[in-house]
Amino acid sequence: MAELRKRNLDLDSDDDKSMGNKVDLSNTIPSGTDKAPELLDATLSSLPPKWRNWVIRGIFTWVMIFGFALMIYAGPLALMLVVLAVQVKCFAEIINIGYAVYKIHGLPWFRSLSWYFLITSNYFFYGESLVDYFGVVDNRTEFLRAVVKYHRFISFSLYIGGFVWFVLSLVKRYYMKQFSLFAWTHVALLIVVTQSYLIIRNIFQGLIWFIVPVSMIVCNDVMAYMFGFFFGRTPLIKLSPKKTWEGFVGGGFATVIFGLMISYVLCQYPFFVCPIEFNEELGKMTLDCEPSPLFRPQEYTVPASLAPVIRMITGKNTVMIIPFLFHSLSMSVFSSVIGPFGGFFASGFKRAFKIKDFGDIIPGHGGIMDRFDCQYLMATFVNVYISSFIRMDSPQKLLQQIYSLKPELQLELFTALRDSLTARGILQLPAP
Repeated sequence: MAELRKRNLDLDSDDDKSMGNKVDLSNTIPSGTDKAPELLDATLSSLPPKWRNWVIRGIFTWVMIFGFALMIYAGPLALMLVVLAVQVKCFAEIINIGYAVYKIHGLPWFRSLSWYFLITSNYFFYGESLVDYFGVVDNRTEFLRAVVKYHRFISFSLYIGGFVWFVLSLVKRYYMKQFSLFAWTHVALLIVVTQSYLIIRNIFQGLIWFIVPVSMIVCNDVMAYMFGFFFGRTPLIKLSPKKTWEGFVGGGFATVIFGLMISYVLCQYPFFVCPIEFNEELGKMTLDCEPSPLFRPQEYTVPASLAPVIRMITGKNTVMIIPFLFHSLSMSVFSSVIGPFGGFFASGFKRAFKIKDFGDIIPGHGGIMDRFDCQYLMATFVNVYISSFIRMDSPQKLLQQIYSLKPELQLELFTALRDSLTARGILQLPAP
């Protein structure tokens, strides 16, 4: 018993030393908030640190905004590839912190396992999107038809392979650390991969469902920083001492106004409002459609209390409003009130491990995860919002489900649909 107790104490001591490395993470994880290219750093060396950081942050904010506009111009495929690249980088930043916290020597397979689970997760989630939106095309060949039919089973088998790999890699002395990293990896997958998958699904509904929410978060972040920098006096939350009520409220009002403005502009162009669909004749994704009533002005009767004012302005008791603006208002309120809590969550995470940033890839800002902490929360809200209030099953998805039926069931469905359309006068069949 004494020997067993001594062995447990030794293991606990090793774990405590490992966890104690959190204090030194600031030297292990690179920070990019104060980092700048040498030429720019030398040019701004005469400025006080506060203003130097403000200038660097401002310059690279505009660089990212112009880069974002360029990606939109490149089209939906470029956006999807960028989302995938951002996902991979965010995952790497989170996993690197995990490795720094739970240092394990002599276990070369664990890093490979983390990336294996990332690839497996992406295969499952992105495969689901391909099945939903390109199912009609997939059914043209026997091989793709089989891949689509057994997609979930293949995904499950790949995951089980990783699970078995993990169990076989367990080392007696490092059980606690290995299971901690296993959990760390899966939380990172939940945060990063699932959210990026939702972003892709939002893009398929129309670029406006991607551009507007992303722009709102950017606007809220920039304007909250500006209001806080110049007018901030009252601390907002202990997790982020630099955040102020003045920045929170000012950023919120600016985001609502900005959201309505950009939504009104984008609603004028089919390129932004049309769902992304695969055109079989052209063999590529297209953004060409007749905009739905959601993006065209509709006439609304104003409440009785506002009728006199509206009548003075327009001469009638109705106004023409684009319905999407109401949805835009909901998104702007969420991005202003709830969106910042994604940043607070990330701040709490960084404080827990005593690091300043997730990385140093963006001068003045930190890592990729430092810029996308709020975006992932917003993406989930938009996807849930679309599913709850906007979207219906697409013809492509319904066709995919029909093609998976046996031929006799397909024929039965065809007969029932033909008879229903004929009875309702929608379909006129020629006389026999």
